[in-house]
Amino acid sequence: MSASAQTASPATLLLFDIDGTLLQRAASAHAAALHTALAEVFDIRDARRHEIEAAGRTDVEIARDLLGRSGITTATIDAHADALARAWMRAYSKSCEPDLSHTVAPGIPALLGQLAARADVHLALLTGNLEPIARLKLDRAGIGHHFVVGQGAFGSDSEDRTQLPAIARARAGGEQGAPWPRERTVLIGDTPRDIACARADGVRVLAVATGGYTVEQLADADGVAADASALWPLLDAALGGARSIIPDSSSIMS
Repeated sequence: MSASAQTASPATLLLFDIDGTLLQRAASAHAAALHTALAEVFDIRDARRHEIEAAGRTDVEIARDLLGRSGITTATIDAHADALARAWMRAYSKSCEPDLSHTVAPGIPALLGQLAARADVHLALLTGNLEPIARLKLDRAGIGHHFVVGQGAFGSDSEDRTQLPAIARARAGGEQGAPWPRERTVLIGDTPRDIACARADGVRVLAVATGGYTVEQLADADGVAADASALWPLLDAALGGARSIIPDSSSIMS
């Protein structure tokens, strides 16, 4: 196939989750910052006693769950939601490690580098993180440059994660354009909630078992990889196989 034919291929929007997908073990400061914010805004200092499932949920949903279990009414939560978000972001900016490169999942730098070089790929984020937290994490991990501002969807856009794919597709389409087509959108995540989120918008989803779930637990995805290197053939198929993105073994491990 000629280079001109390759670049003429319709682009596919790839929406990457962050925690458990692009990064591993990078959420502790993020969680600690929430508790700092809860103390500042609501004077709640014992929310850690409530055990909740956080994987695949939006930041706002997690905070609302903790506040509800701590006896805060929905009306009060709503009235102080913006103040909580600001306090959370301030606390995270102070506590986030200056270098998070050690948290990048193995194989992810090579994967993103290869994808970013393709004319038929549009990279964006889809994460439950508040956007400023998401972008600070990835910048300090050294991979934020792959995801431009103004694209993707975040927990600060909607508490309901199932609404995020449509938001990301609308942004990818541009202010005057139609939303990015569902048939040319693929979400990449590591939890059953990522899969449910994609299904709610009718887009394809690939799962990677680098978070807290096994390959078997992610079997409802359109394809499941054990790690980032195993994502290569799945992405190649999702992109139509027009040009192989499978690198040599040395670049997979970089």
